[in-house]
Amino acid sequence: MNRKSAPYLMILPSMAMIALFMFYPIFMTFFNSFHNYILTRPKDYGFNGLDNYVKLFEDPVFFKALKNTVVWTIWNVVLQAGFGLMVAILMNTDFKGRKLYRMVVFSPWAFGGMIVALVFSYMFTGQTGVINDILMRAGIIKDRIPWFATGTRAMGVLIFTTTWRGIPFFAVSFLAALQSIPHDYYEAADVDGAGVIYQFLHITMPLIRNTVILTTMLRTIWTFNIVDIIAGMTAGGPNNATMTLPMYLMSKFNEGMDIGYSSCMAAVMALILAIFAIGYSLVGGFGKEGDL
Repeated sequence: MNRKSAPYLMILPSMAMIALFMFYPIFMTFFNSFHNYILTRPKDYGFNGLDNYVKLFEDPVFFKALKNTVVWTIWNVVLQAGFGLMVAILMNTDFKGRKLYRMVVFSPWAFGGMIVALVFSYMFTGQTGVINDILMRAGIIKDRIPWFATGTRAMGVLIFTTTWRGIPFFAVSFLAALQSIPHDYYEAADVDGAGVIYQFLHITMPLIRNTVILTTMLRTIWTFNIVDIIAGMTAGGPNNATMTLPMYLMSKFNEGMDIGYSSCMAAVMALILAIFAIGYSLVGGFGKEGDL
């Protein structure tokens, strides 16, 4: 073993594991998408070309799920990033009880998605939910609202639930970025008479830009693929109003055990996310230093 080959041999086991658990499933997903592969009908297995893709793009529910996924993802990421930044700025200041505040703010991230779905489903139940009780006692509403009866309300409840759970991720990430900014920059800006808004726009945001781009990109991908909260609260209903692509993929597979068609849908989803990630990184200028 020479000194040049030693590093490559050291990382070989890790690369083999990555190839086994990441690249192989991706390859098999695209491979199966071109085959008629139904678990309950193994004798019908065979290459069918683009039939699965033609079937997918002729499916009206697929396009409805795609639209729902875009709406669901944008609202979630925007709200989570916005509130997460506000929480991070607040936690970056000194005040009494900051440690307790941090613990409370970060706690939603520790709960599993299905647990969160069950708790919030009970809270938003029309007849016995605590949300309706609070709103009625506060005089905001007179009658109980059936939150899951209409698509708009159901989607709103889902977004509210996922936003509550996702804020800590942005808060922690943004807080770390804020604490890395030298305080001298703000002191110099104060001497020059710069206001709080000017400092935020011309000092804070440029210096945490890379963190904002990376976290929003990651959270977009994660939110796009969320299934547990939707499955636990609405299962895609009512009338497919909250049906997203991952939820539709799962329901179609459970319905007919069609690996070929499900793989086709997964391949399209992977391409959508890949195009988004590459385009977002290029447009956002990820990796460039912030300009003051």
